[in-house]
Amino acid sequence: MAATPEKLLLRLEWKVVRRLDGRLQGAHRTAHRGSGIDFTGLRPYGDGDDARHIDWNVTARLDEPHLRVFTEDRELTVWLVLDRSASMLAGRPGRGKHDVLAELALVLARLFGRGGNRVGALLFDTGMLRVVPPGTSRRHALRIGAELGRTAAAARGGATTDLAEMLDAAGRLARRRALVVVLSDFIGDGDWERSLQRLARRHEVVALRIVDTADDALPEAGLIVVEDAETGEQLVVDSADPLLRVRFREAVDARDARLAAGMRRAGVPVHRVDTDRDLAEALVEVVARTRDRSS
Repeated sequence: MAATPEKLLLRLEWKVVRRLDGRLQGAHRTAHRGSGIDFTGLRPYGDGDDARHIDWNVTARLDEPHLRVFTEDRELTVWLVLDRSASMLAGRPGRGKHDVLAELALVLARLFGRGGNRVGALLFDTGMLRVVPPGTSRRHALRIGAELGRTAAAARGGATTDLAEMLDAAGRLARRRALVVVLSDFIGDGDWERSLQRLARRHEVVALRIVDTADDALPEAGLIVVEDAETGEQLVVDSADPLLRVRFREAVDARDARLAAGMRRAGVPVHRVDTDRDLAEALVEVVARTRDRSS
């Protein structure tokens, strides 16, 4: 991040947060009943009720199905899972994937925190893990921004991102049911689908996939040096070669199809956020799609 967390947050509060304030309130509530911590009583079972909350002892005693009723917990714990691996450094200066991730993290921390929810962050790079415990204040959002700055300065290549390890770390960290927002380009390896399914069984999970043009397109520039963003391995290729361009496009399409299928099987919505897109517009679209999905 070129700007300090304070300056960046001030800019985002003016350009993004004030445009979104209120739109996210209520958009993140879990659809599962009975997730609160306060038991308030019983009521007869009705059509459409969740059978998992039937009190079988009372049902047997009264010879009529009854549900246990809970008071919904108004406050939510939100965990931001932030991919700080080498591939997130891709993109033009000042607007690369790591810049967009930093802006998204600050905006989400500020928006959810303003609603009284507690926001924590897990900053993951292969071999390095930083955790910011949940908090609510503006100063807390700045703390997340400061940690993002530290990990950006330390980022380096050498190993592909183990997405499964990142998701498993989030599962170990979020012990109580929470909203888990994963911000990543999802470039990496590991059996991440099983880890995502385990995480989604216990928590409400949303994926924000940050994408740069360089992830999807090969420039027509003759002989170029292609570098693996994760490992640093370099290869000279002819970018104008039609066969190479076809194979590159097929590889990109296959990667996207695998990602979409894995997310779908896990029941996790994935939202694409392009680095050249207006951040407020992208988040408004995420909120709209989330409401459409839950209605």
